[in-house]
Amino acid sequence: MVSWFSLALLGLAAFRLTRLIVFDEITSFLRAPFHKVEEELLEDGSVEEVIYIRGKGLRKFVGELLSCHWCTAIWSAAFLYMGYTFLLNIFYPVIVILALAAISSIIQTLIIGNDN
Repeated sequence: MVSWFSLALLGLAAFRLTRLIVFDEITSFLRAPFHKVEEELLEDGSVEEVIYIRGKGLRKFVGELLSCHWCTAIWSAAFLYMGYTFLLNIFYPVIVILALAAISSIIQTLIIGNDN
């Protein structure tokens, strides 16, 4: 059974891992084989990034997965929980680091906003 503390830690870690995979620039190289990102000019003059999924079959499936934070969150949570359950000594430091990064990003968003 997972304690409330461990559940919160795993939840924060899964949140941060999901954001890292789906949104962060540092992992764009993971998404590049599956996504084509283009900037489109909107009528109001602002620019919006649009993601186009590449390929067919497995490539398209992975591209869809990497563009969906809901989908990736399930796999991130499953990965972290399995690691927590079966390889605790290896995964616990990673889970704590991801959870701390999640808390930090939440605080930054609340205090500074989402303007980068």
